[in-house]
Amino acid sequence: MSVYVDTSAFFAVLDRDDSCHPVAEELWKCLMRESTPLVCTNYVLLEASALIQRRLGQKAMRVFEEDIVPILRIEWVDEPVHQAAVRMLLDSRSRSLSLVDCASFVVMRQLGLDTAFAFDRHFQSRGFRCLRRSGAN
Repeated sequence: MSVYVDTSAFFAVLDRDDSCHPVAEELWKCLMRESTPLVCTNYVLLEASALIQRRLGQKAMRVFEEDIVPILRIEWVDEPVHQAAVRMLLDSRSRSLSLVDCASFVVMRQLGLDTAFAFDRHFQSRGFRCLRRSGAN
């Protein structure tokens, strides 16, 4: 079973001061131990990179780029996915939903993924299962 990884999870894994860090660290270790295939989009990578660099600095950015990104299966958002995500965003009329979130949902549905490693409530509200403390599966 592949798991989709959101920016919120990457950040929580890397930031020891994040309120979700203890759970994120436990889940990350479980995912690594079980060799779970991890998927995300290039949009998530862009969003996560900007957030990590701005809030945590170059050392965390290096860990992200050198230790985490290489183990990910990256789905590259093309024009049809981008357009579907834009339509979803505009149809939602939500100020808190992002284009990156919508692209994630489109890609997850295309790939048949139902589980996300995310601390963003939008995943559950869109019908996806989010990993919880009691284990990755």
